[in-house]
Amino acid sequence: MTTFNLQRLLKGNRRALAKAITLVESTLDSHREQAQAILEHVLPHSGKSIRIGITGVPGVGKSTFIEAFGLYLIGQGKRVAVLAVDPSSPIAGGSILGDKTRMEDLSRMEEAFIRPTPASGALGGVAQKTRETMLLCEAAGYDVILVETVGVGQSEYQVSAMVDFFMVLMLPGGGDELQGIKKGIMELADALVINKADGPSETLATMTQRQYASAMSLLRHNSFWTPRVLTCSALTPTNIDTVWDMIVDYYFESLELEAFSSKRIQQNLDWMHQLLNEMLLMKLSRNVKVKALLPALEQAVQRQEITAFAAVRQLMEQF
Repeated sequence: MTTFNLQRLLKGNRRALAKAITLVESTLDSHREQAQAILEHVLPHSGKSIRIGITGVPGVGKSTFIEAFGLYLIGQGKRVAVLAVDPSSPIAGGSILGDKTRMEDLSRMEEAFIRPTPASGALGGVAQKTRETMLLCEAAGYDVILVETVGVGQSEYQVSAMVDFFMVLMLPGGGDELQGIKKGIMELADALVINKADGPSETLATMTQRQYASAMSLLRHNSFWTPRVLTCSALTPTNIDTVWDMIVDYYFESLELEAFSSKRIQQNLDWMHQLLNEMLLMKLSRNVKVKALLPALEQAVQRQEITAFAAVRQLMEQF
């Protein structure tokens, strides 16, 4: 990418931002080198946004909520980037990539940038390059970055490790749903937001709010913040401003206690360790001696001639 394009990115040009993200997501070595050069240049211009992770069960209305939330934030003078991690097909490798069609009004706004990203087999459905993409969006001047997950498997854990505030959307009447939520997810959540609190479901949502608030009070949270349980309707929309006010409260409280910067520092260290593991695995898989020995060892393990541990030890000795 030329210096001119880099300057366009820093000035908030959406096309330049999209090209930079494409380079980051590419698997070509030449593109990776270009992407890393761009990231090094933009790093001093990043880190000024609020990063919000949003997850929830299928049918909870994540896209509708994000659109209503994004439009509200733009009305407050913010620029909003939405990174929607789409599930990739395990068979064909394709991705649904339907978020732009589900967020029609938001996608038309000049102050919004929506980037559907295929998960591409990354752990828990979270795109491996989401962290780098966040940095690029921050450098392009986006004030709020929303990371939507597919809401399955380990994705919630991955997203909570890269955002400032982690929100779980719920449905009204979640007595059975409450039983199905992993305790770990509940402990990660900075807030539970019960969506679709409108019409006949409004009273049910209030009852569900009390149930969740009671359940959350029994959990141990390793944070200065006491998680809140709110209701809203993305459809009407109602209480979207309350959700934002809560996040602003969290932001200023974390700044006052110096928890905001310390959390990001720890996240950067975790990111470094994750990248180290990925690069070691990539180098291992590309090693000529390892590639030559691997098929025979796999067959030996299948025939139970050697243990898996012994096979791995032989591979590491070649490496």
